[in-house]
Amino acid sequence: MHLRLGNISTIVISSSEMAKEIMKTQDLHFVDRPQIMSTSIIFYDCTDIGFTSYGDYWRNMRKVCVLELLSTKMVKSFASIRQEEISNLISSLRSNTPDSLTNLSNKIFWFTNTVTCRSVSGKIIHDRNKFIILIKDVFSLIGGFDLTDLFPSQKWLHNISGMKYKLSKAHSKVDEILEQIVNDHRDNRAKGTKYNGESGNEDFVDALLRVMESEEFGPPITNQNIKAVILDMFLAGTETTSTTLIWAFLELMKNPRVMEKAQLEVRERLNGEKNI
Repeated sequence: MHLRLGNISTIVISSSEMAKEIMKTQDLHFVDRPQIMSTSIIFYDCTDIGFTSYGDYWRNMRKVCVLELLSTKMVKSFASIRQEEISNLISSLRSNTPDSLTNLSNKIFWFTNTVTCRSVSGKIIHDRNKFIILIKDVFSLIGGFDLTDLFPSQKWLHNISGMKYKLSKAHSKVDEILEQIVNDHRDNRAKGTKYNGESGNEDFVDALLRVMESEEFGPPITNQNIKAVILDMFLAGTETTSTTLIWAFLELMKNPRVMEKAQLEVRERLNGEKNI
């Protein structure tokens, strides 16, 4: 089905055969995501991984993520962070009285974002609470509807809608924090401290700076590229994880029998252990 949304042509597919044709057989023709105003402003002219164009840069950055940032060794090195933060989450839930209301969605969002912040930037992040609030603001801006996305050629719309100003202002605040994180890591490396992770290992920024210096993954990586990828990690590591967890909790609440089965399985697996 073809929908004409402003200047944008949108094709809706509703069969497995056509999905295979587009996502597998002819995937290279459909591989790019649209570079709209919001993603261009927030993600440094779409030089992150999620919205950049398919090509050498995307392949190189994907390789960096798979081999360096999200390798099994790197993920295991953050185990203590995950354990500590899940313990903090459970403690905060236990502190509530039985008749009090708990915003579980908000607590899970903060939990996933804190884990991501500590994994990405190690000990180096100033005013984490302020940064988490900024991340939530960015989500609301890039996730909402704006008329300019349907008429990208009409530049005058970008100014009168006010969205461009809001996006630029949010990006400026986030960029200031990301720039400080990268500069602090770079200063520490110059002083001989190569690993800024909380457990004494590399964090994501350390790994990206090492790749930048070595140039082993093709074209040189710039400061802007590092900040774009870091922002990808902050946003994707927070929103997708928290949304999935919240969805799972809702499904369990609607299915008490399944919840009891899941609780029994967890208790059997822990076998008396108090720490998850």
